[in-house]
Amino acid sequence: MRNTFLTVTALCTATLALSSCSSLSGPDGGSYGGSYAHNNRSSYSPPADYSSRLSPTIASTEKVVVVDPRSHAWGAYENGSLVKAGQATAGSGWCPDLGRPCHTSTGTFRVLSLGGPDCKSKIFPRPRGGAPMPYCMFFHGGQALHGVSEGEVVDGNISHGCVRLHVVDAEWLRFNFVNVGTKVVVKPY
Repeated sequence: MRNTFLTVTALCTATLALSSCSSLSGPDGGSYGGSYAHNNRSSYSPPADYSSRLSPTIASTEKVVVVDPRSHAWGAYENGSLVKAGQATAGSGWCPDLGRPCHTSTGTFRVLSLGGPDCKSKIFPRPRGGAPMPYCMFFHGGQALHGVSEGEVVDGNISHGCVRLHVVDAEWLRFNFVNVGTKVVVKPY
């Protein structure tokens, strides 16, 4: 059984390179491990159910991850039915450290690459990068769905452009739902 990865922090930006993941393999592809394993589950409480914030069905016959920056939720849909949902934090309207807006791009995309528990940012923290972004799933240039540490997923849009998820949700998406080519829909703000 894989460890739950909780003690990580992550920030990302639309300028992250797709190669920012230091580990692109999972249990079926070789190295799995990770330096951010959290084995003390006594203080952990699972994320709340966010399915009530999303439509129970969408018009689709394929797997789709929907991100709604207005409701701060993500949903995994298979054959049009919602199968799992959770909290999501999208990009900020303004990033003071960059001096520009950091909204997550809206529209329809496809997952381009998948990372493991050791995926890291090449940009943040500035100037050298290295912020953990476990189970990264890049879908638009440098923007990705990925896990972050406890307290970094909020009902607000505060990221540098990526979609922050609870690590357990990112891990579930990465190994149980998303493949390269899976559709990602980011709804308007």
